[in-house]
Amino acid sequence: MKLNVYLSGEIHSDWREKIIQGCQESDLDISFTSANTDHESSDCAGDHLGAESEQFWRDHKSAKVNAMRIKTLIQRCDIAVIRFGEKYKQWNAAFDAGYCAALDKPYITLHSEDIIHPLKEVDASAQAWTTNVEQVITTLKNIAGKS
Repeated sequence: MKLNVYLSGEIHSDWREKIIQGCQESDLDISFTSANTDHESSDCAGDHLGAESEQFWRDHKSAKVNAMRIKTLIQRCDIAVIRFGEKYKQWNAAFDAGYCAALDKPYITLHSEDIIHPLKEVDASAQAWTTNVEQVITTLKNIAGKS
């Protein structure tokens, strides 16, 4: 079964690469997509629409341009993996989880036990909660029928 998996969430670790590599090593037929994970190009995604004198409006324009990509990729995916890291609060990841829930799009959360309580509503709508990339890879194997 060919799957299209959207990878959402924190960008300060190599969790995406580990999942992609693990799925390739398991010979899973999966294509992966993601939001723009480069801070600089993400922050300036709306700059082509004109200069702004206030940071709020620059961020606002770039967020809208980035959102078009994210919404399109989530709508097209079969399943999403949503990672919440330790260092920063990922409001964007929580938003992506909510969008998946609204679309009735299945998603897997990936986060440590330390943040179970603040993510209880996000996890309640997830089809699986994982604490490491190996669990994500095994879950994707099961979905793909290769367990």
